[in-house]
Amino acid sequence: MSPWKATMHLGRSAVHLLLTDEENHEILKARLPLRPTHLRAATTVLEGLALWSSHPLTVALGADAASAPTCAAWIFGLDRWPEDTALVRFTLLAARRARRRTIAGVGDFRQLRLVHRDGGAS
Repeated sequence: MSPWKATMHLGRSAVHLLLTDEENHEILKARLPLRPTHLRAATTVLEGLALWSSHPLTVALGADAASAPTCAAWIFGLDRWPEDTALVRFTLLAARRARRRTIAGVGDFRQLRLVHRDGGAS
């Protein structure tokens, strides 16, 4: 199995997660609450996806400009972006558009697609 690409957007009301394969076909989309009950919840979910794919996972991380520091603190329990682990590496990417097959019925993921780009998080 090839490495997957993940994009996580920290918004004003939710965290959106988009996971794609090497051909940019969507594997998983999730809308999660902004405030998990455990500080390692987000990192643990991402580490689990890395284990599932048998490859370390690179996560393109983005946030609404005004809410970025607050969201990072809520999600990762930090005053800054999260630190890399053995299974997960975080990166920041500029917004760009790309076409891909989508999964219908789980909400609006346009903001994540702006951040997630072909080959951007490999």
